Amino acid sequence: MGDLGVAHLASCVIVAGRPVVVTDGLSTIHPLLVHFPIALLVTAAVADTASLVFRCHSRLRQLSNGLYIAGAVMLIAAYFTGRSAAMIVRVPGMAHAVIDAHWTSALWTTVYVCTVAAGRLASIVLEKTWHPYLTRALVFASILGLALVLQTAEYGGRLVYEFGVGVAAPN
Repeated sequence: MGDLGVAHLASCVIVAGRPVVVTDGLSTIHPLLVHFPIALLVTAAVADTASLVFRCHSRLRQLSNGLYIAGAVMLIAAYFTGRSAAMIVRVPGMAHAVIDAHWTSALWTTVYVCTVAAGRLASIVLEKTWHPYLTRALVFASILGLALVLQTAEYGGRLVYEFGVGVAAPN
């Protein structure tokens, strides 16, 4: 790493045991943001499932609602930084099919998760009309949203680790 210089140190990551310089711009922000919605939405799904199993709805429902709404906000940020980063990173020809699948999956995941988050926000506002079937529906919706997030993450992981999108070997 000696000839990389101090300026590149912040954008250097280790992949497969060797330093790799990440391209500048939003492509450095997208990988930082993308893990937040994954973690938040996984935790929300776990809290949702626990609320059904342990039948302690109020605290876990509040927790999962907050996590899901925060996950939706972070998902929007990850989506837009990813779209912006795609315009400036080098994309090998063989990766175009995967990047198209990633974009499409990311768009539908963002729309779905934001719709469910809006429903959760409505459930917070309309707390008096809460029904046990709504709890089950939200658990199912969060698990489906989680499946969409994981599918999108799979495509994103393939882009980075299989095709090297967004990373460049040091000179």
